[in-house]
Amino acid sequence: MTGAAAPPDRPDVVVRPAEEADAPRIADVFGGYVLASIATFVEDPPSAEVWRERIVAAREHKLPFVVADLPPGPSGSGGLSVAGFAACSQFRPHAAYRYTVEDSVYIAPEATGRGLGGRLLSALVDGLAHTDMRQVVAVIATLPDARHDTPSIVLHRRLGFEVVGRMPAVGYKQGQWVDTVIMQKDLQARP
Repeated sequence: MTGAAAPPDRPDVVVRPAEEADAPRIADVFGGYVLASIATFVEDPPSAEVWRERIVAAREHKLPFVVADLPPGPSGSGGLSVAGFAACSQFRPHAAYRYTVEDSVYIAPEATGRGLGGRLLSALVDGLAHTDMRQVVAVIATLPDARHDTPSIVLHRRLGFEVVGRMPAVGYKQGQWVDTVIMQKDLQARP
């Protein structure tokens, strides 16, 4: 489904470039996934300082790194700074991959179901359109016998990514073997 429309604007969501001061909250959000899920194959949560360095590196390389904030409601409650984030990194270390990045999108558990993933991934892809990048790849963990697509697969498909492969049992986490589904979006494709 290439060319799928992005989710409608949600006035209660603010997507903005990540700032160095966001690093502790990004570390908290990601750390929860590291410790309690198969969503990432990382096994030791990176520190806030590591995230701070990644934010600076993204800015220096003119790559998008965005966060979503949920402003307080009319009663002044319910706001959440860095309810989720999306970033990209070099796909592989070899020079020939220099025009390909891998995306990452993570939403705080208390902020799921509000359309943040679509807003963040859309902002990331839009930001990549202003770079020399040609391809964006998603490597998505899934259980081998899953009967339904994960929310991440659904999100990526909705935003025009196509499944280009599956690698069975390439990760072992949380006491189980985990597959990865590889999805890809050509940033230069014409509708």
